[in-house]
Amino acid sequence: MQLEVGKIYEGKVTGITKFGAFVDVVEDGKKVTGMVHISEVASTFVNEIKDHLQEGQTVKVKVLAVSEDGKTSMSIKKAQAPEPNQQRRPQRNGGGDNFRKGGFNGKNNARTERPKQNDSFRQPPEFTQTRSTLTESGNQSFEDMLSKFKASSDEKLSDMKKLKEGNRRSNSHRK
Repeated sequence: MQLEVGKIYEGKVTGITKFGAFVDVVEDGKKVTGMVHISEVASTFVNEIKDHLQEGQTVKVKVLAVSEDGKTSMSIKKAQAPEPNQQRRPQRNGGGDNFRKGGFNGKNNARTERPKQNDSFRQPPEFTQTRSTLTESGNQSFEDMLSKFKASSDEKLSDMKKLKEGNRRSNSHRK
């Protein structure tokens, strides 16, 4: 006899190991033994199963899966009704799967909003692009714009390298 997946049964703990507990369920006069993994014992972190269960204890279990060879996977924590303070709070911006779905796009999402500009968080003027440089690029060919970008990029890189070398020299004199 196989137990029905998703159904809650009452069973008796028959064995405890460091990775889980074995529970016997009697259904229609037949005994079926299932395994409750340590992660399915309680809704909190379980370091020692013996802190939560004892052999001979009667527990409610939910059948998670039954493999082809008859092994039954069970859960004690999913068989219990969630406590009021453990119920999930609704997500503000449509759910927590935004990373997997391709990014953030909610209005209330702080990660998509730009930080407010204040005096302590302004970019240096050489890194900001003005409206005039944007309109100038409309009349240039792609190759011209690319060579201009490459030249300015090379210039900025060399400036950064000079600054970095200067910092290294000044740090070596301090020692």
